[in-house]
Amino acid sequence: MAAPPVMDELGSWWSRNAPGWAADATTYIGSIWNEGAYGLTFGQIITVFLIMGFVIIVRGLFARTLVVWITNWAAGSANKIDDALVVAVATPLKIIPVVAGIYASIQVLDVDPTVELYASRIIQSIVTLTIFWSLSRASRVLEYVLGDVKRSLSGPAVDWMIKALQFILVALGLGAVAQQWGIAVAPLLAGLGVFGIAVGLGAQDLFRNLISGLLIIGEKRFVPGEWILVDGVVEGTVVQINFRSTLVRRFDQSPVYVPNSKLADAAVTNFTRMTHRRITWAVGVEYSTTVDQLRAIRQEIEDWLMNDDRIAKPPEVALFVRVDKFNASSIDFLIYTFTKTTNWGEWLKVKEDFAYAVMDIIERNGAAFAFPSQTVYLNQPDPPEIMAPPEGRGPAPRLPPPASRQSGGQGSTSAEASSDSELGDNS
Repeated sequence: MAAPPVMDELGSWWSRNAPGWAADATTYIGSIWNEGAYGLTFGQIITVFLIMGFVIIVRGLFARTLVVWITNWAAGSANKIDDALVVAVATPLKIIPVVAGIYASIQVLDVDPTVELYASRIIQSIVTLTIFWSLSRASRVLEYVLGDVKRSLSGPAVDWMIKALQFILVALGLGAVAQQWGIAVAPLLAGLGVFGIAVGLGAQDLFRNLISGLLIIGEKRFVPGEWILVDGVVEGTVVQINFRSTLVRRFDQSPVYVPNSKLADAAVTNFTRMTHRRITWAVGVEYSTTVDQLRAIRQEIEDWLMNDDRIAKPPEVALFVRVDKFNASSIDFLIYTFTKTTNWGEWLKVKEDFAYAVMDIIERNGAAFAFPSQTVYLNQPDPPEIMAPPEGRGPAPRLPPPASRQSGGQGSTSAEASSDSELGDNS
C-alpha cells in the first residue's frame, strides 16, 4: 500500500535535517518495518494487532459505559418497553467496535482485490445479521405492546406470534445475506418447497402436534400455571406450551413433555378453573340410633354448614344433609356441599374443621359411629346328648405287651389273650 503524500514529505524533511546516526537508525527500522512474511510486512502485521487491541479496549469501555448507562436509564422508568429494547440491542451493540476494527484492518493491509472483496462481503454479512438479530430480539417488545391482545386471546398465543415473527426476521436476514453473496433466493425457495413436501410426508406427527398446539391455544383449554388432568396421560401444572409438545410439571416436581396431539384429542380436566371445591361424605351411625337422634344430628350438621362463611350456600351450589340409606351395619347420612375456596390447602382446613364438628354433633346427641360388623345367631332345638361312663365301671386297664407268641399253657395266641382280657373275668 502506497504511503500518503504527507508521509513522503515528512520522510524527505527528516532525511535532510536529521543527524546521521538518527537517519541511519530510521533507515534500519524502516527496512525491518517493510520486511515481513506471508505476503505481509511486519509493519502491516503490527498495525493490525494494534488496531484489534485498541478495538478490544474500546469494546470493553463501550460495554461498561454506554450499554450500562442505557440499561440504568431504562431501569429508572416505569415503562417496560424500553427495558426490553435495551436488553434486545445491548449484545448486538457490542459488535459495532469489532466490525469497525475489522474494516480498518482490511484497509491497512495491502491485500489482493479478490480477498478484499470477500472480506467486504463478510463484513456486510455480519452487519446484516446483526441488524436482523437485533430486530428479532426487539420483537419481544410486542409482549408488552399487545397487552390487550394477550388478555383477549391468551399468553401462549402472543408468545407463538412473537416466535413466528422472530423466525420470519431470521429467515429474511439469511435471505439478505444470500443476496449479498450473489445467491438467487427465489430458485432456492422453490427447491426448499419441493423438499418441504417430501419432509412433510415423513414428519406428519410434527405437523399434527403443531396444529394441535394451535387448537389448544385457540380453544384456551389451559394456560401456563393451571392444574390439569388427562386420564392415562399426565396430571400436574402446565409450565409451557411449545410448538410440538407441552411441558407439564407433576406434583412430585418431575417434568413431563406431552405431545400436543394427546392433549388436543383427549378429555382435559382443568381443576384451576373450578368455581368451588366439593365435599361429599357418607357418615354411618349405629342401628341403635333413634329417629329423634337422627333428626337432631341431621339438623345440627346442616345448621353448621349454613352458618359457616367458608361454605357456599344455595342457590349458588347444592347443599344436602340427608339420611340416605340403611347399610349392612350402619344408617348412613349423605353430606354433599361445596367450599368457596378452590385452594387445596384451605379446602383441607375446612374439611378438617367440619370433621371435628360432625364428630362433636354425633357424640353430643348420644349416638356413635358404626363400623363393619357381623352378628351370628345359632338356633339348636335339640341339644347334643352328653355321654357318661356307666357307674362303678372305670376305663379298661391297659394290658402290657405280650412276651411271646407262645404264652399260655395251651399255646393261645396274643389275639385270643387280648380278647379274653377285654371280656374280663368276673369269677
